[in-house]
Amino acid sequence: MTTPDATPSPLYAKLLGETAKIDWQDLERFFAQGKLLWVARDLDLVSVAEAISNDETPRVTQWLSAGLVERMQAATAADYAARNPELWAVVVSPWVCVQERG
Repeated sequence: MTTPDATPSPLYAKLLGETAKIDWQDLERFFAQGKLLWVARDLDLVSVAEAISNDETPRVTQWLSAGLVERMQAATAADYAARNPELWAVVVSPWVCVQERG
Protein backbone atom coordinates (compact mmCIF):
# COMPACT_ATOMS: atom_id res chain seq x y z
CA MET A 1 0.00 0.00 0.00
CA THR A 2 1.22 3.50 -0.74
CA THR A 3 0.57 6.88 0.78
CA PRO A 4 1.31 10.27 -0.79
CA ASP A 5 4.44 10.71 1.36
CA ALA A 6 5.65 7.10 1.25
CA THR A 7 7.84 5.18 -1.11
CA PRO A 8 5.74 2.81 -3.22
CA SER A 9 5.71 -0.81 -2.11
CA PRO A 10 7.68 -3.31 -4.20
CA LEU A 11 4.37 -4.76 -5.47
CA TYR A 12 3.11 -1.29 -6.46
CA ALA A 13 6.36 -0.64 -8.36
CA LYS A 14 6.11 -4.04 -10.08
CA LEU A 15 2.46 -3.45 -11.11
CA LEU A 16 3.26 0.09 -12.26
CA GLY A 17 5.93 -1.37 -14.54
CA GLU A 18 3.37 -3.82 -15.95
CA THR A 19 0.71 -1.16 -16.59
CA ALA A 20 0.36 -0.19 -20.23
CA LYS A 21 -1.78 1.62 -22.75
CA ILE A 22 -3.93 -0.88 -24.65
CA ASP A 23 -6.53 -0.85 -27.41
CA TRP A 24 -10.06 -2.05 -26.73
CA GLN A 25 -9.68 -4.73 -29.42
CA ASP A 26 -6.94 -6.34 -27.31
CA LEU A 27 -9.23 -6.38 -24.26
CA GLU A 28 -12.38 -7.79 -25.89
CA ARG A 29 -11.43 -11.42 -25.27
CA PHE A 30 -11.01 -10.72 -21.54
CA PHE A 31 -14.42 -9.04 -21.51
CA ALA A 32 -15.90 -12.11 -23.22
CA GLN A 33 -14.35 -14.30 -20.51
CA GLY A 34 -15.80 -12.09 -17.74
CA LYS A 35 -12.32 -11.19 -16.49
CA LEU A 36 -12.30 -7.46 -17.16
CA LEU A 37 -12.65 -5.04 -14.23
CA TRP A 38 -13.55 -1.42 -14.93
CA VAL A 39 -11.86 1.10 -12.62
CA ALA A 40 -13.23 4.63 -12.19
CA ARG A 41 -11.02 7.47 -13.40
CA ASP A 42 -10.71 9.02 -9.93
CA LEU A 43 -8.98 5.92 -8.53
CA ASP A 44 -5.32 5.04 -8.96
CA LEU A 45 -5.39 2.03 -11.29
CA VAL A 46 -2.20 0.57 -9.83
CA SER A 47 -3.44 1.00 -6.22
CA VAL A 48 -6.60 -0.90 -7.14
CA ALA A 49 -4.55 -3.70 -8.70
CA GLU A 50 -2.30 -3.78 -5.62
CA ALA A 51 -5.31 -4.04 -3.29
CA ILE A 52 -6.78 -6.89 -5.35
CA SER A 53 -3.43 -8.69 -5.41
CA ASN A 54 -3.06 -8.31 -1.63
CA ASP A 55 -6.62 -9.54 -0.98
CA GLU A 56 -7.51 -6.27 0.75
CA THR A 57 -11.17 -7.28 0.95
CA PRO A 58 -12.47 -4.25 2.92
CA ARG A 59 -10.96 -1.75 0.45
CA VAL A 60 -12.04 -3.68 -2.63
CA THR A 61 -15.53 -4.20 -1.20
CA GLN A 62 -15.82 -0.46 -0.52
CA TRP A 63 -14.92 0.33 -4.15
CA LEU A 64 -17.32 -2.31 -5.45
CA SER A 65 -20.15 -1.01 -3.24
CA ALA A 66 -19.51 2.56 -4.38
CA GLY A 67 -19.49 1.53 -8.06
CA LEU A 68 -15.86 2.65 -8.44
CA VAL A 69 -14.72 -0.84 -9.48
CA GLU A 70 -16.96 -3.31 -11.25
CA ARG A 71 -16.96 -6.16 -13.68
CA MET A 72 -17.05 -4.55 -17.13
CA GLN A 73 -20.66 -4.01 -18.18
CA ALA A 74 -21.87 -4.69 -21.73
CA ALA A 75 -22.88 -1.04 -22.20
CA THR A 76 -19.39 0.15 -21.23
CA ALA A 77 -17.80 -2.43 -23.53
CA ALA A 78 -20.00 -1.29 -26.42
CA ASP A 79 -19.10 2.34 -25.70
CA TYR A 80 -15.37 1.52 -25.71
CA ALA A 81 -15.74 -0.44 -28.95
CA ALA A 82 -17.50 2.52 -30.60
CA ARG A 83 -15.18 5.26 -29.31
CA ASN A 84 -11.85 3.41 -28.92
CA PRO A 85 -10.77 5.70 -26.03
CA GLU A 86 -7.32 5.79 -24.42
CA LEU A 87 -7.28 2.80 -22.07
CA TRP A 88 -4.67 1.62 -19.59
CA ALA A 89 -4.62 -1.88 -18.13
CA VAL A 90 -2.76 -4.02 -15.65
CA VAL A 91 -3.14 -7.75 -15.06
CA VAL A 92 -3.85 -9.14 -11.59
CA SER A 93 -4.59 -12.73 -12.51
CA PRO A 94 -7.26 -13.76 -13.23
CA TRP A 95 -8.41 -10.16 -13.62
CA VAL A 96 -7.44 -7.42 -16.04
CA CYS A 97 -8.06 -4.00 -14.51
CA VAL A 98 -8.81 -1.32 -17.10
CA GLN A 99 -9.24 2.43 -16.83
CA GLU A 100 -10.10 5.10 -19.34
CA ARG A 101 -7.73 8.05 -19.44
CA GLY A 102 -7.76 11.37 -21.23
